[in-house]
Amino acid sequence: MIRVHARATFSPEGPFELTTIERRELQDHDVLIEIKYAGICHSDIHTARGDWGPVNYPLVPGHEIAGIVTQVGSAVTKFDVGDRVGVGCMVDSCRECNNCNRGEEQYCSNGNTGTYGAIDRYGQYTQGGYSTHIVVTEDFVVRIPDEMELDVAAPLLCAGITTYSPLRHWRAAPGKKIAIIGLGGLGHMAVKLAHAMGAEVTVLSQSLKKKEDGLRLGAAHYYATNDSDTFTKLAGSFDLIVNTVSAKIDINAYLSLLALDGTLVNVGAPSEPLPVQVFSLIPHRRSFAGSMIGGIRETQEMLDFCAEHHIAPEIEIIPANGIDEAWNRVLASDVRYRFVIDISTMNNA
Repeated sequence: MIRVHARATFSPEGPFELTTIERRELQDHDVLIEIKYAGICHSDIHTARGDWGPVNYPLVPGHEIAGIVTQVGSAVTKFDVGDRVGVGCMVDSCRECNNCNRGEEQYCSNGNTGTYGAIDRYGQYTQGGYSTHIVVTEDFVVRIPDEMELDVAAPLLCAGITTYSPLRHWRAAPGKKIAIIGLGGLGHMAVKLAHAMGAEVTVLSQSLKKKEDGLRLGAAHYYATNDSDTFTKLAGSFDLIVNTVSAKIDINAYLSLLALDGTLVNVGAPSEPLPVQVFSLIPHRRSFAGSMIGGIRETQEMLDFCAEHHIAPEIEIIPANGIDEAWNRVLASDVRYRFVIDISTMNNA
């Protein structure tokens, strides 16, 4: 086993503590990655606090990982020592089902292996990127373009691909009117990506306090949803709505904003149900859908697209001993727009 330093939470209430965890010895197709940066995702908080089900503690979260390959297994062909790489929300899948064979490992029929909080094919409990090193099979590692800094690359491995995938699937393009619900870690990436794809982008946020940011990031329009006139004014307007918030909202009100054959796709993952009335869908042949991350091929495509179009998340770098404060700020919506942990500070008091 390879012993590495990490920051773990030992209960739903935290706090984070410096600890040592074990990574497996490299198998033939494994790479050892020295983690340089790890993004903080709202799903880290949901998972660690048991919102989505029971948790085995201690837990090391983190599935937005950027670093450098420091060692490769004997049969590795895709990467060399020194390569700049990333790891996202999954580190394995069955690789045999129809979905995996289509390059959609995120929808593995037998369940993919999460980067943390899962049991891998070796019977080990996976631990994530709030650590100094990780061992991953080469098939679930992506290459970070040379034009992209590692610190901004990290959040793309979740926030980037989670918004890129539905925009590609529902064909964001010139002539399409797309609304983004929420301007947070996911939402600000959705705005940037949809704008780069040529769509006319509208932000739907609780208030207008981030309007200046939204317009700067690429939105053509910005509306406050705490104004009831917004829903009247925008009724039947959008071809696609991407809901990025992880809180319960009146989904039927937002469905009323879809045009004929429009789709509202949920990428935020609230712990509470979102009740849908069938008559919010039937009259205009509307659809309510869900989407999660992307496969490895699409994740690489997203990184290359972001490099080509000079798209990067807005980040705030924090030390490893600042994770608890950062989590509290995420819950208070006090971040613009993604916290990224500098892993070089892992051992600092």
